Amino acid sequence: MNKELKEIPIFFAIDDQYIPFLAVALKSLIENANKDYKYLIKVLHTNVQEEHMKQIKKYEDENVNIEFVDLSYYIEKVQDKLYTRDYYTNTTYFRLFLPDLYPQYDKVLYLDSDIIVVGDISELYNTDMGTNLVAAAPDDIIQYNKVFQDYAELVVGVAKYQHYFNAGVLLMNLDELRKFKFEEKFLYLLSTVKFSVAQDQDYLNRLCKGRVTLISHDWDVMPYVNNETKPEDIKLIHYNFAYKPWHFEDVTYHEYFWKYAEKTEFYDEILRIRDSYTEEQKFKDREAEKGLVELATKENACAGDDRINRR
Repeated sequence: MNKELKEIPIFFAIDDQYIPFLAVALKSLIENANKDYKYLIKVLHTNVQEEHMKQIKKYEDENVNIEFVDLSYYIEKVQDKLYTRDYYTNTTYFRLFLPDLYPQYDKVLYLDSDIIVVGDISELYNTDMGTNLVAAAPDDIIQYNKVFQDYAELVVGVAKYQHYFNAGVLLMNLDELRKFKFEEKFLYLLSTVKFSVAQDQDYLNRLCKGRVTLISHDWDVMPYVNNETKPEDIKLIHYNFAYKPWHFEDVTYHEYFWKYAEKTEFYDEILRIRDSYTEEQKFKDREAEKGLVELATKENACAGDDRINRR
């Protein structure tokens, strides 16, 4: 007799071009997930082709249910307020609307699609958050760059840069976020403050400050900053920013990505994407990182340091 499995809701947000990388992320997540749970995977989007949905739905099994959710209708009400730059799209903001969109859930996981899950994702979901709003790992980009450290404290407003978290791997306490009236406060802040460096991630850090459970770095290992994580400790690899193994051949931890890419029907397509990525495109990616530092520097110069005596 089959027992009733505890459900774990997991959200992704993509556009159609990201389908191959979503497939790789899902393949890794499903292969390493504890089979004592039922995984309800919701893919938020605005423009995914029907054929691509069918390809991803093939990953369903007795433990995995996959649903595509078109949020075009919902995002229209704030379309003119959302700011994006570089390769970002409005899908990056979808996670901020989850508390009101899904009142049936008290807690959910949100994951970016540029990841490989090596550990058991149910362990992350079962993190004890208490009444905190979110649980996430400190953002490596912030931890190793003085300009971004100042930006986190002076512009975003977190008390200490060590508390600034990466929002690509996010455990969300939807129950507490609703009590906090998160969406209402986000939309107000969106109309009054423009965060141009990390956009939705900055808004999350600003609104959730003081109510964040910091999780182990092992659940959000980034390849281009901290390469000291022991392989046996890695739970999740996050190919954050512009350093993607499907664009650059020398990305640290690329072997994890290709291990699972080979197991998907998108493998040949991903190889073509990598091989056709031009030197000009690679140069623009490298320059984008420099531009981000310059942007943060300008933002810092406009902010007053009124915290220096309160540390």
